[in-house]
Amino acid sequence: MSTSPSRWRRFACMMYEAVLLFGVIFLAGYLFDTLTQSRSGLMLRHTRQALLFVAIGLYFVLCWRKQGQTLPMKTWNIRLIDRNGASPPLSRLILRYILIWPIPLVAAMLVRAASHASGYSSTDLLIVAAPFTLFLWTWIDADQQFLHDRLLGTRLIAVPDTPKHPV
Repeated sequence: MSTSPSRWRRFACMMYEAVLLFGVIFLAGYLFDTLTQSRSGLMLRHTRQALLFVAIGLYFVLCWRKQGQTLPMKTWNIRLIDRNGASPPLSRLILRYILIWPIPLVAAMLVRAASHASGYSSTDLLIVAAPFTLFLWTWIDADQQFLHDRLLGTRLIAVPDTPKHPV
């Protein structure tokens, strides 16, 4: 049985992923604004959000489908596998992407509610912590897996570092 990557490794991978996602979101948003002639992020807001959800989903699903890794996962030697150690099927990858969202969205709603209840708009800044609520389940899970992975029978494993061959 392969070992789970440490929480710190997954956290570092998540930070690197956020940097790459900035580019994915920027490009998708630029294309959307160019094609729709939007002059404001509030124009066609829900359509924009749906497009960004799909663009981010395509990025993850295509990367996971190819080798079970995104570039940050390769950098941090993390791979996504199913119960049998194989690459999960496309349907499970799509479902995994969708199931990643509920916990951070609930956390974001709680931050918004706290901001509204307290009257301090600066409380909204806590929204940056919402994605990290995914880690809460890892403290309960025996294998330190995320809840969405536990539900789908997928898992993140630590991949041994492969030595680089000198040229």
